[in-house]
Amino acid sequence: MSILRLLVSAVVAIGLFFLFLRYIEIRTIFYPTKELASFPDRADLYFQDVFFRTAQDIHIQLNGWFIPCKDAKYTVLFCHGNAGNISHRIEKLKFFNGLGYNVFIFDYEGYGKSQGKPSETNLYRDARAAYEYLLSRDITSDKVIGYGESIGGAVIVDLASRQAMKAMILDSTFTSTKDMVRYAYPFLPYWIFSSRFDSEAKIRNIKIPKLIIHSQDDEIVPFQMGRKLYEVSAQPKEFLKIHGGHNSNFFESAESLREKISNFIRDLT
Repeated sequence: MSILRLLVSAVVAIGLFFLFLRYIEIRTIFYPTKELASFPDRADLYFQDVFFRTAQDIHIQLNGWFIPCKDAKYTVLFCHGNAGNISHRIEKLKFFNGLGYNVFIFDYEGYGKSQGKPSETNLYRDARAAYEYLLSRDITSDKVIGYGESIGGAVIVDLASRQAMKAMILDSTFTSTKDMVRYAYPFLPYWIFSSRFDSEAKIRNIKIPKLIIHSQDDEIVPFQMGRKLYEVSAQPKEFLKIHGGHNSNFFESAESLREKISNFIRDLT
């Protein structure tokens, strides 16, 4: 075989390898489900089924639920994790609504009834569109509390680094894709992943009140990542250590969460 053929074969092999890695990256980070498993009214929650569009691409329509609460002072902008869709968070919607707040949860592109495809950039623009939807309802920025679970925490951090809001709550959030790759796939160089989700860098300059929640038993996102986000973040900030698995700690630590989140939001005034 000639040197030219060897070079061409090598280039093709490398190209295919990187395409494979991109495929693995997408499949590793995003697990969208299209079918909605339930609706808030089945949990005795009144809700408004909302459709809105991203400013960057008006052809992309997103879907969300707005759950109002009478005389609510704040609205929780809820960014969910990387799996399922909004219908798998109804217990959390009931939790925040039961504390006396409006809740707006939406599906990222490719999740539930939302059009498009998920990516880091698209998740950020989806959150921006959801935020702007709240403003269109005459909910001012100082009445918005960002809440993000897991990858949704990275989305809220990015939004808070660009837009004003009253406070943010991060639940089981990782520091960056780089750190997660090093933890979950130590045999792979982190730089081959295009996604960054670098919350550690962004959170340093966010001055609003922050509550960072992480379980000491989290088997997916190490507890140390939650602590690291807390340590590098600017004041004012609070940290709550809970127990339970990554997807079960909300139920296993319900009382601790209710007390801490209630006090955190109450003290904002």
